[in-house]
Amino acid sequence: MKEGPDIALIASLIGDPARANMLTAMMNGKAYTATELAAEAGITQQTASTHLKKLETGGLILQRKQGRHRYFALSDDQVGNLLESMMGLAAARGHVRTRTGPKDPALRRARVCYDHMAGELAVSLLDSLIGRDLIVSAGEDLSLTDSGGAYFSRLGIDLDSLNTSRRPVCKSCLDWSMRRSHLAGGLGKAVLDHTYAAGWARRVDGTRIVEFTRTGETAFRKAFDLI
Repeated sequence: MKEGPDIALIASLIGDPARANMLTAMMNGKAYTATELAAEAGITQQTASTHLKKLETGGLILQRKQGRHRYFALSDDQVGNLLESMMGLAAARGHVRTRTGPKDPALRRARVCYDHMAGELAVSLLDSLIGRDLIVSAGEDLSLTDSGGAYFSRLGIDLDSLNTSRRPVCKSCLDWSMRRSHLAGGLGKAVLDHTYAAGWARRVDGTRIVEFTRTGETAFRKAFDLI
C-alpha cells in the first residue's frame, strides 16, 4: 500500500456529480439545509442526506445545528480554494457543463469564493497590491509588507486579529475565470467584509455574484488604486 495523502478519496468525494453540485452551491460561504442542497443537486432529500454524510465524514463540509434545523457548509477556505482551482482547470481544458448565460459576465466580474472575492476585480486588486509593494509575491506565496500593513490599518482593517489567527493572513487562490491568482486568506476575507460594510457592493441573493453599485466600484477602485 502506498504511503502519503489519499487524494483518491478526496477526488471520489468531489467527483460525484450530485456532490459536486452541492459543494459548488456552498462556495458562496452560506450554510444550506439538506432540502436546499437536494434541489441544487436535482436529487431527493434522502439521497442528498447520504451524500452529505459522506462529505462530512471526508472533512469537506461541516454540519451546524440551529434549533430543529441542520445546516451544511464548507468546512473551511481550503476546501473553497481547492474547488475554485479545480473549476479553473476544468475551464482551461474545455470541460464546461452549461452554456454561458446572463449571470456569466457578472460572475466573471466579481463573485464570492467561499469568504473572499474572486473574478476580474479581485485579480486586479491583487495585481495592484503587488505592484505597489504592499504585498510581496514569491511564486504562489504571498506576504504583507510593513507598508502594506500600515495601508490596510488606515482602511480600518484589524490586522492584529489577522496576525493572531491560525489562518494565513495572505494566500493566493487560482481564479477559475481569469486563470490567475486573487487574494484569499484572512486579508482576502477582510477586504470583502470591508467592501460590504462600506456599501460598495452586495451579494446577489441565491448566487455567488458580488454586485457593485456604480459609485461603489469607483470608490473600490480609488481605495485600492485600480486602473
